[in-house]
Amino acid sequence: MAAFTAQDVKALREKTGCGMMDCKKALTQADGDMDKAIDFLREQGLAKQAKKASRIAAEGVAYATTTDDNSVGVVIEVNAETDFVAKNDSFMEFVKACANTVIKENPADVEALLALKADGSDQTVAEMLQEKVLTIGENIQIRRFERMEGACVAYVHAGGKIGVLVNFDTDLAAKPEFVAYGKDVAMQIAALNTSYLNRDEVPADVLEHEKEVMRQQVINEGKPAAIADKIVMGKINKYYKENCLVDQEFVKDSKLTVGQYTKNTAKELGGSIEIKKFVRFEKGEGIEKRQDDFAAEVASMVK
Repeated sequence: MAAFTAQDVKALREKTGCGMMDCKKALTQADGDMDKAIDFLREQGLAKQAKKASRIAAEGVAYATTTDDNSVGVVIEVNAETDFVAKNDSFMEFVKACANTVIKENPADVEALLALKADGSDQTVAEMLQEKVLTIGENIQIRRFERMEGACVAYVHAGGKIGVLVNFDTDLAAKPEFVAYGKDVAMQIAALNTSYLNRDEVPADVLEHEKEVMRQQVINEGKPAAIADKIVMGKINKYYKENCLVDQEFVKDSKLTVGQYTKNTAKELGGSIEIKKFVRFEKGEGIEKRQDDFAAEVASMVK
């Protein structure tokens, strides 16, 4: 039995940034010798991977897909350091393997996904991720995903800048015309960054905040406080039309709302359609991107 303690594992982890189990394995292989354990991790490429993991990954892709029968769908965001990686076939194979694994296995979260065997591979998703980090040479992170069951339509915009998944309650899922309609709805969500499905989804505190801001705007414009509330009601209707999907003006036909377009499509196809929910992922949203000073970097290298 190798002579090392939990403190040794912790110390090795702090020095290399590698995972606890990898550090434990390295110390076992090195019979407790810290320097040899570090060499082992370097030889395995794990220390290199850990160093990359500290770098900001705000590029990559947002990807969405469904099963062939559109009965299950997933939208997933996988980040990398540069936008060039999104054009890398090996990276995209990994993203698609992750998406297909989510579809088939329904993991609870990213941690659970990493522990699963990747779709079409003998490796776990974590092992495959590690391999991609080492071969591509960038920090790669699976950030988030959402899986839906039922009639689903997926849409990917601008080569992975935005991924959208829309879930419907319908008896028309098998019809190509329904899928075309679903793509229109998904494109609408991608283009307008829609916040809510309908008026009932707008949180009460958000609505009250909007009303208060609008009321103060009306008063600041010189309108009497006595009529401010009536004016605000008109403004709130405009807020719904801008932020709620079914109330939005349909981008392909300004005479219709998305709700009316949905109703008309269902009638034409002889069935029913209800938009149940949607998810829109935009790559890197909410991640503070690194601002590199290229001139300063070059200057530091020649000092």
